[in-house]
Amino acid sequence: MEKYFDDFDFTNFWDDSKYALENYVEEYPSDELIASIEEELGYKLPASYIALMKLHNGGKPINNCFPTEDDHVQIRGIMGIGRSKTYSLCGDLGSTFFTGEGQYPNIGCCICDTPSAGHDMIMLDYTACGKEGEPAVVHVDDSDRISFLAKDFETFIRGLVHESVYDTSAEDAKAAFHITEHGRFSTILTELCDNFIHFPGIGKVIRNISKAVVSQKGHFSLHADELSYLLYDIQFWLYSNSRSVRNKQQYLNAYPGIMILPSDGEFTMNGYAPGFVEDWMEDRLKSGAIKSGFFTLKMSDTHKQKILDQLKDYR
Repeated sequence: MEKYFDDFDFTNFWDDSKYALENYVEEYPSDELIASIEEELGYKLPASYIALMKLHNGGKPINNCFPTEDDHVQIRGIMGIGRSKTYSLCGDLGSTFFTGEGQYPNIGCCICDTPSAGHDMIMLDYTACGKEGEPAVVHVDDSDRISFLAKDFETFIRGLVHESVYDTSAEDAKAAFHITEHGRFSTILTELCDNFIHFPGIGKVIRNISKAVVSQKGHFSLHADELSYLLYDIQFWLYSNSRSVRNKQQYLNAYPGIMILPSDGEFTMNGYAPGFVEDWMEDRLKSGAIKSGFFTLKMSDTHKQKILDQLKDYR
């Protein structure tokens, strides 16, 4: 480390959480392991990277954002030299997985994953220097667009800053409020609301509940909380009121198109975690809130009344 990262303080660099230790951090690499990893990758690893890995072999940095001309890119972790951890260079979800599956261009090796779960990656780019040279650090998205970040690995590490520098929570909440209050409903959600006679103004109620979600979270997303379950309930009742729900899987397949990932409309969360919806469905089936009958799933009258009582607070 005398040659690399002179005067760089690593005291508060790593976030050694349980998750990081289990998924990123390898044992200190031997010269034999380094050589075998380089042979498997087909590239000579940068000396500055090796020097850092001999101090802390992979992990999650506390400063996890790198400034760009447009804004910044965020990393989740730095891949260590090894094969035993999920996010090591040759681990299950390491460089060999993403480059070997042909998901990323053949320019080098992946060095950092990102919060997008594989939709973009930080790579070492050997295009200009050859497989034995000093690679640049680049950002590659899932359309194979390559953006230069740093001339070498050490420069990249020195340039990392804390995500608080790019805190946009206030702007994000404002945008989410605008979507929930003014965003155009999708065609299917409009149709379902128009066909729903059990509670006048159900569309306005959906907007008011969604605004309450934003007030609590700062963004528009559904998880396992009370308001999320209420919106899950409303969506199922709306859907089953107009269309036949033959089984659990059919509804789970239809669910994203209602107001999560609609093909049209502006009232959307632009993403969701399917596990939360599945857990809600299992809970409702187990409690009898949703019942099977004549090859269809329907909400029980008792649960419908419970929902109606809740909706009165959001007129």
